[in-house]
Amino acid sequence: MASGPFRKILIANRGEIALRIICACKDLGIPTVAVYSEADRYSLPVRFADQAICIGPAKSARSYLDIPSIISAAEISNVDAIHPGYGFLSENAGFAEVCQVSGIKFIGPKPDVIAAMGVKERARAIMKEHGVPILPGSEGVLASAEEAIETAERIGYPVILKASAGGGGRGMRVVNNADELPGLLAQAQQEAGAAFASADVYLEKYIPAPRHIEFQVLADEHGNVEILGERECSIQRRHQKLLEESPSPALRPEVRKRVMSKLRDAIRAIGYSNAGTVEFLMDEKGDLYFIEVNARIQVEHPVTEAVTGIDLVKAQIRIAAGEKLKDILTGPVQFRGHAIECRINAENPETFAPSPGRITGLNLPGGIGIRVDTHAYQDGVIPPYYDSLVAKLIAYGADRNEAIERMKRALDLFVVEGIYTSIPLHKRILNEADFVAGKFDTNFIKRWT
Repeated sequence: MASGPFRKILIANRGEIALRIICACKDLGIPTVAVYSEADRYSLPVRFADQAICIGPAKSARSYLDIPSIISAAEISNVDAIHPGYGFLSENAGFAEVCQVSGIKFIGPKPDVIAAMGVKERARAIMKEHGVPILPGSEGVLASAEEAIETAERIGYPVILKASAGGGGRGMRVVNNADELPGLLAQAQQEAGAAFASADVYLEKYIPAPRHIEFQVLADEHGNVEILGERECSIQRRHQKLLEESPSPALRPEVRKRVMSKLRDAIRAIGYSNAGTVEFLMDEKGDLYFIEVNARIQVEHPVTEAVTGIDLVKAQIRIAAGEKLKDILTGPVQFRGHAIECRINAENPETFAPSPGRITGLNLPGGIGIRVDTHAYQDGVIPPYYDSLVAKLIAYGADRNEAIERMKRALDLFVVEGIYTSIPLHKRILNEADFVAGKFDTNFIKRWT
Protein backbone atom coordinates (compact mmCIF):
# COMPACT_ATOMS: atom_id res chain seq x y z
CA MET A 1 0.00 0.00 0.00
CA ALA A 2 1.43 3.40 -1.02
CA SER A 3 1.97 5.89 1.75
CA GLY A 4 2.51 8.86 -0.58
CA PRO A 5 0.06 11.21 -2.31
CA PHE A 6 -0.55 8.82 -5.25
CA ARG A 7 -1.30 5.11 -5.41
CA LYS A 8 1.17 4.44 -8.24
CA ILE A 9 3.10 6.59 -10.73
CA LEU A 10 4.09 5.73 -14.30
CA ILE A 11 7.29 7.35 -15.60
CA ALA A 12 6.94 8.27 -19.27
CA ASN A 13 10.67 8.62 -19.86
CA ARG A 14 14.01 6.81 -19.77
CA GLY A 15 17.62 7.16 -18.66
CA GLU A 16 18.83 9.17 -15.70
CA ILE A 17 15.66 11.23 -15.28
CA ALA A 18 13.52 8.07 -15.05
CA LEU A 19 15.83 6.77 -12.34
CA ARG A 20 15.74 10.16 -10.60
CA ILE A 21 11.93 10.05 -10.49
CA ILE A 22 12.01 6.46 -9.16
CA CYS A 23 14.22 7.69 -6.29
CA ALA A 24 11.79 10.52 -5.44
CA CYS A 25 8.86 8.10 -5.50
CA LYS A 26 10.70 5.67 -3.21
CA ASP A 27 11.24 8.55 -0.75
CA LEU A 28 7.49 9.18 -0.82
CA GLY A 29 6.57 5.49 -0.56
CA ILE A 30 4.94 5.40 -4.00
CA PRO A 31 5.30 2.35 -6.28
CA THR A 32 6.50 3.07 -9.82
CA VAL A 33 5.95 1.74 -13.32
CA ALA A 34 8.73 2.14 -15.89
CA VAL A 35 7.87 2.05 -19.58
CA TYR A 36 10.72 1.12 -21.90
CA SER A 37 11.63 0.52 -25.51
CA GLU A 38 13.28 -2.68 -26.67
CA ALA A 39 16.63 -0.84 -26.67
CA ASP A 40 16.26 -0.11 -22.94
CA ARG A 41 15.25 -3.61 -21.84
CA TYR A 42 18.32 -3.92 -19.59
CA SER A 43 18.32 -0.34 -18.27
CA LEU A 44 18.46 0.62 -14.59
CA PRO A 45 14.98 2.21 -14.54
CA VAL A 46 13.56 -1.12 -15.70
CA ARG A 47 15.51 -2.90 -12.98
CA PHE A 48 14.60 -0.58 -10.10
CA ALA A 49 10.99 0.33 -10.84
CA ASP A 50 8.36 -1.80 -9.13
CA GLN A 51 6.90 -2.75 -12.50
CA ALA A 52 8.11 -2.39 -16.11
CA ILE A 53 6.21 -2.52 -19.39
CA CYS A 54 7.69 -2.59 -22.90
CA ILE A 55 5.92 -0.07 -25.12
CA GLY A 56 7.62 -0.57 -28.47
CA PRO A 57 10.79 -0.74 -30.56
CA ALA A 58 13.90 1.40 -30.17
CA LYS A 59 12.81 4.39 -32.25
CA SER A 60 11.24 6.95 -29.92
CA ALA A 61 8.39 7.69 -32.35
CA ARG A 62 7.14 4.15 -31.76
CA SER A 63 7.83 4.01 -28.03
CA TYR A 64 8.52 7.05 -25.83
CA LEU A 65 6.52 9.36 -28.12
CA ASP A 66 3.68 6.87 -28.69
CA ILE A 67 0.86 8.32 -26.59
CA PRO A 68 -1.63 5.42 -27.04
CA SER A 69 1.01 2.90 -25.93
CA ILE A 70 1.88 4.92 -22.84
CA ILE A 71 -1.76 5.43 -21.86
CA SER A 72 -2.42 1.71 -22.39
CA ALA A 73 0.50 0.88 -20.10
CA ALA A 74 -0.90 3.31 -17.50
CA GLU A 75 -4.34 1.73 -17.63
CA ILE A 76 -3.02 -1.84 -17.52
CA SER A 77 -0.87 -1.04 -14.48
CA ASN A 78 -3.64 0.93 -12.76
CA VAL A 79 -1.62 4.08 -12.06
CA ASP A 80 -3.22 7.33 -11.01
CA ALA A 81 -0.43 9.68 -12.15
CA ILE A 82 2.20 10.02 -14.90
CA HIS A 83 5.50 11.88 -14.59
CA PRO A 84 6.84 12.89 -18.03
CA GLY A 85 10.38 13.90 -16.95
CA TYR A 86 12.02 16.19 -19.52
CA GLY A 87 12.11 15.89 -23.30
CA PHE A 88 9.84 13.45 -25.17
CA LEU A 89 6.21 14.28 -24.17
CA SER A 90 6.96 16.52 -21.18
CA GLU A 91 5.76 19.72 -22.91
CA ASN A 92 3.15 18.10 -25.13
CA ALA A 93 -0.18 19.73 -24.27
CA GLY A 94 -2.03 17.02 -26.17
CA PHE A 95 -0.48 14.30 -24.00
CA ALA A 96 -1.33 16.23 -20.83
CA GLU A 97 -4.92 16.54 -22.06
CA VAL A 98 -5.18 12.81 -22.89
CA CYS A 99 -3.96 12.05 -19.36
CA GLN A 100 -6.62 14.37 -17.96
CA VAL A 101 -9.40 12.81 -20.05
CA SER A 102 -8.21 9.33 -19.01
CA GLY A 103 -8.49 10.22 -15.34
CA ILE A 104 -4.71 10.14 -14.82
CA LYS A 105 -2.95 13.06 -13.15
CA PHE A 106 -0.28 14.63 -15.36
CA ILE A 107 2.58 15.75 -13.10
CA GLY A 108 3.14 19.12 -14.69
CA PRO A 109 1.24 22.26 -15.71
CA LYS A 110 -2.31 22.18 -17.07
CA PRO A 111 -2.67 21.46 -20.81
CA ASP A 112 -3.80 24.99 -21.72
CA VAL A 113 -0.83 26.53 -19.89
CA ILE A 114 1.63 24.18 -21.61
CA ALA A 115 0.07 25.13 -24.95
CA ALA A 116 0.30 28.85 -24.20
CA MET A 117 3.93 28.65 -23.10
CA GLY A 118 4.83 26.49 -26.10
CA VAL A 119 3.98 29.31 -28.49
CA LYS A 120 6.89 31.62 -27.85
CA GLU A 121 5.51 34.83 -29.28
CA ARG A 122 2.40 34.27 -27.14
CA ALA A 123 4.54 33.68 -24.05
CA ARG A 124 6.43 36.89 -24.83
CA ALA A 125 3.18 38.84 -24.94
CA ILE A 126 2.06 37.39 -21.58
CA MET A 127 5.36 38.22 -19.89
CA LYS A 128 5.42 41.73 -21.35
CA GLU A 129 1.90 42.33 -20.04
CA HIS A 130 3.09 41.57 -16.49
CA GLY A 131 6.21 43.72 -16.59
CA VAL A 132 8.80 41.01 -17.28
CA PRO A 133 11.45 42.57 -19.58
CA ILE A 134 11.50 41.25 -23.15
CA LEU A 135 13.70 42.07 -26.13
CA PRO A 136 12.30 44.55 -28.68
CA GLY A 137 10.78 42.64 -31.60
CA SER A 138 7.73 41.86 -33.69
CA GLU A 139 4.32 42.03 -32.05
CA GLY A 140 3.63 38.44 -33.02
CA VAL A 141 4.20 36.03 -35.88
CA LEU A 142 5.62 37.67 -38.99
CA ALA A 143 3.09 37.85 -41.81
CA SER A 144 5.52 38.82 -44.58
CA ALA A 145 9.11 39.72 -45.47
CA GLU A 146 8.01 43.35 -45.70
CA GLU A 147 6.79 43.30 -42.09
CA ALA A 148 10.05 41.67 -41.03
CA ILE A 149 12.14 44.37 -42.74
CA GLU A 150 10.00 47.14 -41.26
CA THR A 151 10.34 45.67 -37.75
CA ALA A 152 14.09 45.13 -38.12
CA GLU A 153 14.66 48.71 -39.27
CA ARG A 154 12.64 49.99 -36.32
CA ILE A 155 14.65 48.09 -33.66
CA GLY A 156 17.99 48.07 -35.50
CA TYR A 157 20.22 45.29 -36.83
CA PRO A 158 21.33 42.65 -36.01
CA VAL A 159 18.06 40.81 -35.39
CA ILE A 160 17.21 37.14 -34.94
CA LEU A 161 14.39 35.08 -36.44
CA LYS A 162 12.99 32.37 -34.16
CA ALA A 163 10.50 29.54 -34.59
CA SER A 164 7.42 30.31 -32.51
CA ALA A 165 6.71 26.65 -31.73
CA GLY A 166 10.19 25.30 -31.07
CA GLY A 167 13.71 25.66 -29.76
CA GLY A 168 17.13 24.02 -29.75
CA GLY A 169 18.40 26.37 -32.47
CA ARG A 170 16.07 25.05 -35.19
CA GLY A 171 14.17 27.66 -37.18
CA MET A 172 16.61 30.28 -35.94
CA ARG A 173 18.58 32.72 -38.14
CA VAL A 174 20.67 35.82 -37.34
CA VAL A 175 20.12 38.69 -39.80
CA ASN A 176 22.65 41.52 -40.21
CA ASN A 177 21.01 43.62 -42.93
CA ALA A 178 17.82 44.08 -44.97
CA ASP A 179 19.23 42.44 -48.11
CA GLU A 180 19.58 39.02 -46.48
CA LEU A 181 16.36 39.11 -44.45
CA PRO A 182 13.86 37.73 -47.04
CA GLY A 183 16.03 34.71 -47.84
CA LEU A 184 16.80 33.92 -44.21
CA LEU A 185 13.14 34.33 -43.27
CA ALA A 186 12.18 31.72 -45.88
CA GLN A 187 14.88 29.37 -44.54
CA ALA A 188 13.73 29.82 -40.95
CA GLN A 189 10.09 29.21 -41.88
CA GLN A 190 10.95 26.09 -43.87
CA GLU A 191 13.10 24.66 -41.06
CA ALA A 192 10.50 25.52 -38.40
CA GLY A 193 7.75 23.84 -40.45
CA ALA A 194 9.80 20.67 -40.87
CA ALA A 195 10.87 20.50 -37.22
CA PHE A 196 7.74 21.66 -35.38
CA ALA A 197 4.87 21.31 -37.90
CA SER A 198 4.45 25.09 -37.72
CA ALA A 199 6.21 27.59 -39.98
CA ASP A 200 5.39 30.54 -37.69
CA VAL A 201 8.41 32.74 -37.05
CA TYR A 202 8.86 35.92 -35.02
CA LEU A 203 11.69 38.45 -34.83
CA GLU A 204 13.55 40.11 -31.98
CA LYS A 205 16.68 42.14 -31.31
CA TYR A 206 19.83 40.00 -31.42
CA ILE A 207 22.38 40.16 -28.61
CA PRO A 208 25.69 38.98 -30.16
CA ALA A 209 27.39 37.80 -26.95
CA PRO A 210 24.71 37.14 -24.32
CA ARG A 211 24.75 35.15 -21.13
CA HIS A 212 21.99 32.58 -20.67
CA ILE A 213 20.22 32.88 -17.30
CA GLU A 214 17.20 30.87 -16.17
CA PHE A 215 14.99 31.05 -13.08
CA GLN A 216 13.50 27.99 -11.38
CA VAL A 217 9.79 28.25 -10.62
CA LEU A 218 7.62 26.22 -8.25
CA ALA A 219 3.90 26.95 -8.15
CA ASP A 220 1.10 25.03 -6.47
CA GLU A 221 -2.50 24.66 -7.66
CA HIS A 222 -3.75 27.25 -5.16
CA GLY A 223 -2.07 30.34 -6.65
CA ASN A 224 1.11 30.26 -4.56
CA VAL A 225 4.43 30.82 -6.37
CA GLU A 226 8.08 30.61 -5.35
CA ILE A 227 11.09 31.54 -7.49
CA LEU A 228 14.05 29.41 -6.41
CA GLY A 229 16.81 31.63 -7.73
CA GLU A 230 18.65 31.41 -11.02
CA ARG A 231 21.01 29.16 -12.93
CA GLU A 232 23.81 30.29 -15.25
CA CYS A 233 23.68 28.21 -18.46
CA SER A 234 26.00 30.13 -20.78
CA ILE A 235 28.49 27.30 -21.36
CA GLN A 236 26.86 25.68 -24.37
CA ARG A 237 27.50 24.52 -27.90
CA ARG A 238 25.00 25.08 -30.70
CA HIS A 239 22.35 26.02 -28.13
CA GLN A 240 22.91 22.76 -26.19
CA LYS A 241 24.00 23.30 -22.59
CA LEU A 242 27.20 21.65 -21.35
CA LEU A 243 27.66 23.11 -17.87
CA GLU A 244 25.31 24.96 -15.51
CA GLU A 245 25.76 26.61 -12.13
CA SER A 246 23.82 28.38 -9.40
CA PRO A 247 23.92 31.19 -8.57
CA SER A 248 25.16 33.08 -11.65
CA PRO A 249 28.54 34.74 -11.06
CA ALA A 250 27.38 37.75 -13.09
CA LEU A 251 23.81 38.58 -12.05
CA ARG A 252 23.49 41.76 -10.01
CA PRO A 253 21.46 41.34 -6.79
CA GLU A 254 19.10 44.21 -7.64
CA VAL A 255 18.34 42.71 -11.08
CA ARG A 256 17.72 39.29 -9.49
CA LYS A 257 15.33 40.78 -6.94
CA ARG A 258 13.41 42.83 -9.52
CA VAL A 259 13.02 40.00 -12.04
CA MET A 260 12.00 37.45 -9.39
CA SER A 261 9.28 39.83 -8.19
CA LYS A 262 7.90 40.38 -11.72
CA LEU A 263 8.10 36.67 -12.49
CA ARG A 264 6.18 35.72 -9.38
CA ASP A 265 3.29 37.96 -10.50
CA ALA A 266 3.37 36.70 -14.10
CA ILE A 267 3.47 33.00 -13.16
CA ARG A 268 0.54 33.48 -10.78
CA ALA A 269 -1.46 35.44 -13.38
CA ILE A 270 -1.17 32.77 -16.09
CA GLY A 271 -2.27 30.02 -13.70
CA TYR A 272 0.98 28.11 -13.90
CA SER A 273 1.39 25.15 -11.54
CA ASN A 274 4.13 22.62 -10.83
CA ALA A 275 7.83 23.10 -11.72
CA GLY A 276 9.02 25.24 -14.60
CA THR A 277 11.93 27.31 -15.83
CA VAL A 278 11.86 30.82 -17.25
CA GLU A 279 14.82 31.56 -19.52
CA PHE A 280 16.46 34.93 -20.14
CA LEU A 281 19.31 36.45 -22.09
CA MET A 282 21.62 38.88 -20.32
CA ASP A 283 23.22 41.70 -22.34
CA GLU A 284 26.63 43.28 -21.81
CA LYS A 285 25.09 45.78 -19.36
CA GLY A 286 23.82 42.97 -17.12
CA ASP A 287 20.13 43.47 -17.98
CA LEU A 288 17.84 40.45 -18.48
CA TYR A 289 15.36 39.81 -21.30
CA PHE A 290 12.79 36.99 -21.35
CA ILE A 291 13.09 34.37 -24.11
CA GLU A 292 10.93 31.35 -23.18
CA VAL A 293 9.30 29.14 -20.56
CA ASN A 294 10.19 25.46 -20.22
CA ALA A 295 7.05 23.94 -18.71
CA ARG A 296 8.77 20.93 -17.12
CA ILE A 297 11.63 19.84 -14.89
CA GLN A 298 15.04 20.75 -16.37
CA VAL A 299 18.11 18.59 -16.90
CA GLU A 300 20.06 20.98 -14.65
CA HIS A 301 17.61 21.00 -11.73
CA PRO A 302 20.16 19.42 -9.30
CA VAL A 303 22.16 22.66 -8.97
CA THR A 304 19.05 24.40 -7.64
CA GLU A 305 18.41 21.47 -5.30
CA ALA A 306 21.98 21.80 -4.02
CA VAL A 307 21.77 25.49 -3.13
CA THR A 308 18.20 25.41 -1.74
CA GLY A 309 18.00 21.94 -0.19
CA ILE A 310 14.63 21.42 -1.94
CA ASP A 311 13.89 18.14 -3.73
CA LEU A 312 12.23 19.48 -6.88
CA VAL A 313 10.93 16.13 -8.15
CA LYS A 314 9.27 15.31 -4.82
CA ALA A 315 7.83 18.83 -4.85
CA GLN A 316 6.41 18.20 -8.33
CA ILE A 317 4.63 15.07 -7.13
CA ARG A 318 3.26 16.71 -4.01
CA ILE A 319 2.05 19.77 -5.95
CA ALA A 320 0.28 17.49 -8.45
CA ALA A 321 -1.46 15.82 -5.49
CA GLY A 322 -2.92 19.18 -4.46
CA GLU A 323 -0.58 20.12 -1.60
CA LYS A 324 0.28 23.75 -0.90
CA LEU A 325 3.79 25.17 -1.21
CA LYS A 326 3.81 26.24 2.44
CA ASP A 327 3.50 22.58 3.46
CA ILE A 328 6.06 21.38 0.92
CA LEU A 329 8.74 24.02 1.59
CA THR A 330 8.13 24.37 5.36
CA GLY A 331 9.63 27.84 5.61
CA PRO A 332 11.25 30.65 3.61
CA VAL A 333 13.53 29.56 0.74
CA GLN A 334 17.17 30.00 1.71
CA PHE A 335 20.14 29.98 -0.65
CA ARG A 336 23.46 28.57 0.51
CA GLY A 337 26.75 28.01 -1.28
CA HIS A 338 27.38 27.33 -4.95
CA ALA A 339 26.73 24.35 -7.24
CA ILE A 340 28.00 23.37 -10.69
CA GLU A 341 26.72 20.62 -13.01
CA CYS A 342 28.67 19.05 -15.88
CA ARG A 343 26.70 17.07 -18.44
CA ILE A 344 28.77 13.98 -19.21
CA ASN A 345 27.79 13.04 -22.76
CA ALA A 346 28.71 10.04 -24.89
CA GLU A 347 30.52 12.01 -27.56
CA ASN A 348 34.01 12.71 -28.83
CA PRO A 349 35.27 15.74 -26.84
CA GLU A 350 37.12 17.10 -29.89
CA THR A 351 34.67 16.51 -32.74
CA PHE A 352 31.44 16.22 -30.68
CA ALA A 353 30.50 13.15 -32.75
CA PRO A 354 28.16 10.79 -30.86
CA SER A 355 29.84 7.77 -29.25
CA PRO A 356 27.23 5.14 -28.37
CA GLY A 357 28.36 1.69 -27.28
CA ARG A 358 29.10 -0.60 -24.37
CA ILE A 359 30.69 0.77 -21.19
CA THR A 360 33.58 -1.61 -20.46
CA GLY A 361 34.90 0.21 -17.40
CA LEU A 362 33.28 2.65 -14.99
CA ASN A 363 34.28 4.51 -11.84
CA LEU A 364 31.87 7.06 -10.41
CA PRO A 365 33.40 9.81 -8.26
CA GLY A 366 32.27 10.48 -4.71
CA GLY A 367 33.36 12.35 -1.62
CA ILE A 368 31.95 15.37 0.12
CA GLY A 369 30.03 17.78 -2.08
CA ILE A 370 29.70 15.42 -5.06
CA ARG A 371 26.52 13.98 -6.58
CA VAL A 372 26.20 11.79 -9.69
CA ASP A 373 22.85 11.28 -11.42
CA THR A 374 23.29 8.48 -13.96
CA HIS A 375 21.74 5.41 -15.55
CA ALA A 376 25.16 4.08 -16.60
CA TYR A 377 26.64 0.88 -15.21
CA GLN A 378 29.51 -1.52 -15.95
CA ASP A 379 28.76 -3.38 -19.23
CA GLY A 380 25.68 -1.23 -19.79
CA VAL A 381 25.03 0.05 -23.31
CA ILE A 382 24.47 3.66 -24.37
CA PRO A 383 22.11 3.20 -27.35
CA PRO A 384 22.38 5.35 -30.49
CA TYR A 385 18.67 6.20 -30.64
CA TYR A 386 18.36 8.87 -27.94
CA ASP A 387 20.27 11.81 -26.49
CA SER A 388 23.89 11.16 -25.55
CA LEU A 389 23.64 11.98 -21.82
CA VAL A 390 25.55 9.43 -19.72
CA ALA A 391 25.56 11.22 -16.37
CA LYS A 392 25.14 14.53 -14.60
CA LEU A 393 28.01 15.36 -12.27
CA ILE A 394 27.16 17.95 -9.61
CA ALA A 395 29.67 19.62 -7.30
CA TYR A 396 28.60 21.73 -4.32
CA GLY A 397 30.79 24.08 -2.27
CA ALA A 398 30.54 26.87 0.26
CA ASP A 399 31.46 29.25 -2.57
CA ARG A 400 32.17 29.10 -6.31
CA ASN A 401 35.88 28.44 -5.92
CA GLU A 402 35.25 25.43 -3.69
CA ALA A 403 32.63 24.11 -6.12
CA ILE A 404 35.12 24.42 -9.00
CA GLU A 405 37.88 22.61 -7.10
CA ARG A 406 35.51 19.82 -6.08
CA MET A 407 34.34 19.47 -9.67
CA LYS A 408 37.95 19.20 -10.87
CA ARG A 409 38.60 16.47 -8.32
CA ALA A 410 35.44 14.61 -9.34
CA LEU A 411 36.27 14.81 -13.05
CA ASP A 412 39.71 13.34 -12.33
CA LEU A 413 38.06 10.39 -10.55
CA PHE A 414 35.35 9.87 -13.17
CA VAL A 415 36.33 7.00 -15.48
CA VAL A 416 34.23 5.78 -18.41
CA GLU A 417 35.86 3.23 -20.73
CA GLY A 418 34.60 1.74 -23.97
CA ILE A 419 33.11 4.98 -25.31
CA TYR A 420 34.26 8.57 -25.71
CA THR A 421 32.81 11.10 -23.25
CA SER A 422 32.90 14.85 -22.74
CA ILE A 423 34.94 14.55 -19.52
CA PRO A 424 38.17 15.93 -21.13
CA LEU A 425 36.19 18.91 -22.45
CA HIS A 426 34.84 19.68 -18.98
CA LYS A 427 38.33 19.49 -17.51
CA ARG A 428 39.46 22.07 -20.04
CA ILE A 429 36.51 24.36 -19.27
CA LEU A 430 37.16 24.19 -15.51
CA ASN A 431 40.80 25.19 -16.04
CA GLU A 432 40.15 28.15 -18.34
CA ALA A 433 41.04 31.44 -16.65
CA ASP A 434 37.97 33.24 -18.01
CA PHE A 435 35.65 30.54 -16.67
CA VAL A 436 37.29 30.64 -13.23
CA ALA A 437 36.93 34.44 -13.25
CA GLY A 438 33.26 34.18 -14.27
CA LYS A 439 33.93 36.09 -17.52
CA PHE A 440 32.13 34.22 -20.28
CA ASP A 441 29.07 34.20 -22.55
CA THR A 442 27.32 31.76 -24.89
CA ASN A 443 30.20 32.05 -27.40
CA PHE A 444 32.70 30.60 -24.89
CA ILE A 445 32.95 27.16 -26.58
CA LYS A 446 32.62 28.57 -30.11
CA ARG A 447 35.88 30.48 -29.67
CA TRP A 448 37.76 27.15 -29.38
CA THR A 449 36.40 25.62 -32.56
